[in-house]
Amino acid sequence: MTTYFVTRHPGAVEWARESGIAVDRQLAHMDIAEVKAGDCVIGTLPVHLAAEVCALGARYFHLALEIPPEWRGRELSAEDLRRFGARIVEYRVVEAGGETP
Repeated sequence: MTTYFVTRHPGAVEWARESGIAVDRQLAHMDIAEVKAGDCVIGTLPVHLAAEVCALGARYFHLALEIPPEWRGRELSAEDLRRFGARIVEYRVVEAGGETP
């Protein structure tokens, strides 16, 4: 089993390290072909990629935080992430396959 942390943000990498989150591989971009059943993927993936991760039998953990509008688009430090309530939340994402509205 491999734990991937998908982020291109140094503050997120530092936050994860300081939070004691065990990561085997930190990647700026996810190559879905690397993911195997039983792996864990942490990040803020687009929903279709999170669904692919789950369809492969891996687990998806979202880096969730509440960023005020005036802070969006800025590079955040580990301290900023803590201030905005950063946490890891597991989601099981499944494509619904419904008709387009």
